[in-house]
Amino acid sequence: MTGRVRGAGRTPVLHTLGAVAALALLAAGCGGEREGPVEVLFWGMGREGEVVRELVPDFERRNPGIRVRVQQIPWTAAHEKLLTAFVGEATPDVAQLGNTWVPEFVVLGALEELGLWVERSAVIHEADVFPGIWDTNVVDGRLYGVPWYVDTRVLFYRTDILAEAGYDSIPRTWEGWREALRRMKAVMGPDGHPILLPTNEWPQPVILGMQGGAPLLREDGRWGNFSDPRFRAGFEFYVSLFREGLAPAVSGSEIANRYQEFAEGRVAMMITGPWEIGEFRRRLPPDLQDRWMTAPLPGPDGPGISLAGGSSLVMFRRSQRKDAAWKLIEFLSEPAQQLRFYELTGDLPSRRDAWDDPVLANDRHTRAFREQLERVRPLPKVPENELIVTKVFEQGERAARGAASVDEALRALDAEVNRILEKRRWLLARQEPEQ
Repeated sequence: MTGRVRGAGRTPVLHTLGAVAALALLAAGCGGEREGPVEVLFWGMGREGEVVRELVPDFERRNPGIRVRVQQIPWTAAHEKLLTAFVGEATPDVAQLGNTWVPEFVVLGALEELGLWVERSAVIHEADVFPGIWDTNVVDGRLYGVPWYVDTRVLFYRTDILAEAGYDSIPRTWEGWREALRRMKAVMGPDGHPILLPTNEWPQPVILGMQGGAPLLREDGRWGNFSDPRFRAGFEFYVSLFREGLAPAVSGSEIANRYQEFAEGRVAMMITGPWEIGEFRRRLPPDLQDRWMTAPLPGPDGPGISLAGGSSLVMFRRSQRKDAAWKLIEFLSEPAQQLRFYELTGDLPSRRDAWDDPVLANDRHTRAFREQLERVRPLPKVPENELIVTKVFEQGERAARGAASVDEALRALDAEVNRILEKRRWLLARQEPEQ
């Protein structure tokens, strides 16, 4: 569904003086509204929707003819509210959109294509943004969002336990990493687990499966690709960590307090995201603050990839204030604003040049994210992503707990994902030209 902007196309020629007069009267009636400031409606999600208000006064001082009205939307209600607004033709001008949601709203025809806007911009350039993050906003070769802040997963680990096992850094390959975990297990004892991989979290099995280079879906997202030998290798590695007792086969709900487990040395490592930097600094005791670190993820034969996540700024096609809306997107994309936003929220900037500032460059815990962001990949660009990744962790949990073999779990995963994609195959078949 491509859709069109309301009112797009040629303007009919007015053939009568009466029509001209009517148009003049209409313009006169609207003149008072046009003399006032343009109001741009921005929808921000969760904490970001609250904090972005602090950036608005600077934008309005720089753009005195524009006012920004920020509406904060809870993340739990954001998806449904956006869909309801689209159906009711009440979308905002600009919104923060999780980048895994971009393909869905592109299919609906809700988003403005931004390629031409970026071409004319003196602020936003593709080369300034981490490539894998930029790619999350490109659907069928067209750009629909501008990365705002980024998210990916890295390792958080106890440096003292790793050192006791004989290592001064995390190995860069799977086999080196596995051997380090085995040695950590030896020094931690029978009640300790070198790594925590909650079985109800999907990023870990998805990342390890993607690291082999296999796409999660095949044939333009029509079918699951989880039995591909490359994905199987990563999934098998993931399951082996449970089978060897290096990771406990428990879900997140079975862990009372992961920070306490980490602090007391019963868990020494986990794969998680940038929000944990603030949590570790708040929740770990002072005497442990110099005994934890972050590291990029190992891969099959060297440094591995991770997920390209975060939020983007999008403009809705029904907006009647696109020029003003784009100015707001440019403002929020400036390195100075991204740094200020990071200081207020802890959300990592999408622009490489923002990372050169000492506030990030001198932070030892963010360096791993800077390195990892050069090696990230997006999830498949299909609206069914959230359902698909849920199935990955469900089958991963079966295998981790010994309820299924690796091959049984992957066959079941392909079958379940193929059922999820049935409607997509039907829609794509209808779009194909007849032979």
